[in-house]
Amino acid sequence: MKKWIIFLVVFVLVIVGIFMKVYITAVDPVKAAEINAVKLAKEKTQLSEVDDFHLYHSLETVDIIEGKNKKGEKVIVWIPEKSKQVIVKKAKSGLSKEAAIQKLLQEQKPKQIISVRLGMEKNIPLWEIYYRSENNLINYYYVDFVTGEWLKKIENL
Repeated sequence: MKKWIIFLVVFVLVIVGIFMKVYITAVDPVKAAEINAVKLAKEKTQLSEVDDFHLYHSLETVDIIEGKNKKGEKVIVWIPEKSKQVIVKKAKSGLSKEAAIQKLLQEQKPKQIISVRLGMEKNIPLWEIYYRSENNLINYYYVDFVTGEWLKKIENL
């Protein structure tokens, strides 16, 4: 009986170790992208504090950093992976997350909004709203961050 318990403990530890290794290997590229993007943003802009980082994947991959500049103003930094052209906007100069959702609600009646996140396509900063429609289909709605204009829809997936 004692051997079975030891075997089970060792087995569980090996499985946990394998899962940890897989997780760390999966997260490493994102962490490396974050470190490089933050470094570049601090060199090219007045970014002093980082609140959030995420990757946006569409036509190309874009690093997006939300933070504060040296004056304490909230800023958003977009860095396309290929060009590394840093684009900075003050958060208050563009559409808020709530305003982007209101833009969607003026045109659609989503059953559930799954996520709202910043992105960029063709050097246009945008909000991507991912939602489910009444018939439970997946939809994407894109709103220009600066002007608040509708850019495109992908419906009924």
